[in-house]
Amino acid sequence: MRDWDDACATALALPGVAMDPYYGVPVPKVAGKPILAPGREAGSFVLMVSSVEKQVLMATDPDTFWQTPHYDGYAAVLVRYGTPARDRIVAYIERSWWDRATPALRAQRGDGQRP
Repeated sequence: MRDWDDACATALALPGVAMDPYYGVPVPKVAGKPILAPGREAGSFVLMVSSVEKQVLMATDPDTFWQTPHYDGYAAVLVRYGTPARDRIVAYIERSWWDRATPALRAQRGDGQRP
């Protein structure tokens, strides 16, 4: 991801995603649930993932996926902009969407499988 706009555009390309307030800031949401949010730390955004996925991502690519004490214990990981992991980041944005989307929205996507 190059920047926040790039991350949002990726999420907004998925069925049913719209920008909606989250703690007063517009973020991509599906079924009323955020997929990602701007990071409190410069140069990163927050991606909602399961706690298990978070640990795997941070262990396998700490240059891209990381956290600060603020995010410790939350099912969300910080993602640095500008790393070469674009395909992996896109895949996890799609997984975050899948975990929050309704069955009808999943059917619109057409593949029926969790990314």
